[in-house]
Amino acid sequence: MVNSAATLSEEIAERALAFGFAVCGFASAGEDPLRSERLEEWLGEGHHGSMEWMATRLEHRRSPQGLWPEARSVIALGMSYAPGHDPLALEGSDTHARISVYAQGKDYHDVVKKRLKALARWLVETVPGAQVKVFVDTAPVMEKPLGEAAGIGWQGKHTNLVSPTHGSWLFLGAIYTTLDLTPAQGHRDQCGSCRACLDACPTDAFPAPYKLDARRCISYLTIEHKGAVDEALRPALGNRIYGCDDCLAVCPWNKFAAQAQAIREFLPRAELVAPRLDELLALDDAGFRAVFSGSPIKRVGRNRFVRNCLYAAGNSGNAALAGQVETLTRDPDPVVAEAAEWAFARLRSDP
Repeated sequence: MVNSAATLSEEIAERALAFGFAVCGFASAGEDPLRSERLEEWLGEGHHGSMEWMATRLEHRRSPQGLWPEARSVIALGMSYAPGHDPLALEGSDTHARISVYAQGKDYHDVVKKRLKALARWLVETVPGAQVKVFVDTAPVMEKPLGEAAGIGWQGKHTNLVSPTHGSWLFLGAIYTTLDLTPAQGHRDQCGSCRACLDACPTDAFPAPYKLDARRCISYLTIEHKGAVDEALRPALGNRIYGCDDCLAVCPWNKFAAQAQAIREFLPRAELVAPRLDELLALDDAGFRAVFSGSPIKRVGRNRFVRNCLYAAGNSGNAALAGQVETLTRDPDPVVAEAAEWAFARLRSDP
């Protein structure tokens, strides 16, 4: 039995580490006016693109209490997926595609939520009467600002959370609770004058430091965007077919990230570390579902995924892909067919 809020916080943090979390911190569930102002500004500038749910659930995003009025505290948690290989190693390959590190293993939603629930279950058993709700990515929860408020890191110029001990490679989750836990001091920004992440972005998705325009972000374009990608942006996608690691991979703080992979489920599947474009272009719906079973990639569906692969083929300059690409110009999905026409024209015009 715990005797104080401080002691309970220490026990929670210790138990979180035992469940595989790399970082754990505590924040108030009340509204932060500055956080709300920044969110409204970002939405007002249209930087959320077609992610309408960001605006429609604004009141829930303003603060944890906006989503759950009874909440008193937030337990902010991060689980490391630091890669053991260079995420930029396949840059410029004309035969292989690039998949974001986070999507090369098992779906993090399932892995993180399972461990969040285990920690929440322990907390309820430890403190009778405590109420909890767990969240990982799919609810209107501002994990990154809350993580900064809880002291586990700061939002870098690329807008992702940066831990001084684990770098940028963190899956974030949160537990809302009715318990009054002692909040941490918000983490100090330690980006300094560095702008490596801003300069590395292939599509200039950062109109200013600490500000991301999702409409130009490769992760948004390859995962969230459902239609055809603007032709002006397609060449900058290179061979990235699902997400983008560039702004994370160049962050100097990742030099201090622990490379030991403690979470077995996040270990990359060999076939996703360096997938062959010709094999991916051949996927029909059944094949796509079979290959990406248990992967976060499955949620985009075959058509959007093959669309991305066609953009990569068009950027490859690899004439050996032309036959497959031409076949896909007759795909039943109009977005896939148009992407194939674009890619075929590019391959045919290359010397």
